[in-house]
Parts: sequence; structure tokens; C-alpha cells
Amino acid sequence: MKSFKKGTPAFGVLLGCVFVGAAALIMWIGFWRTLLLAVLFCAGYFLGAVDKKGEYVREAVGRVIPEKKNDTIDFRSEVRKEQEPLHSFQEDGEDEEVPEDKEEV
Repeated sequence: MKSFKKGTPAFGVLLGCVFVGAAALIMWIGFWRTLLLAVLFCAGYFLGAVDKKGEYVREAVGRVIPEKKNDTIDFRSEVRKEQEPLHSFQEDGEDEEVPEDKEEV
């Protein structure tokens, strides 16, 4: 089983056989029946292979849908934080004259 690692020629042959089998099933019994067979296989594998199913499902759902954060945002402090570099830049350049056509509103 060690030779069936991802990226090895043996794994490539195994995957090739799986895809040929899937193609044969689609041609023999049809697409929807093959899809149903694959879904039922995955469900059976999940039920047989996963030890703590509830915890596994919770973690999987948590990765897809993260917990909602109820942090409130103080809009004024956020605006001040964003404008700080702008104000320090303006204070450095106070000696310069602003042309009349570009005065601040």
C-alpha cells in the first residue's frame, strides 16, 4: 500500500482504473444511476470510516460556514484610524501654499 502514494505511477494507474470503471458504469447503467451509486458509496464509506461522526460533521460545516462574529464596529474610531496617516501628511506640508484653483472645500 505504500506504493499508492499521490504522485507515484502506481497511484496514476489506480486512478486511471477508477475513471475507466466510472466511464463503463455510465455507459452501462446511465449517468443518474452511476451518480446514485457513487453517492451511496461515499455515504457508506463515511459511515464506516469516520469514528466520531457528529464532531466530524460539525468541523466540516464550520470550515465551510464560519461562526458569526457579533463584534460591533465603532465607525468613528475606524474613520479616525484610517485618516491618521492623512492628517500627519497634511501637517508636514502646512508650509506649502495651495493654489487657488485647488483649494480644499
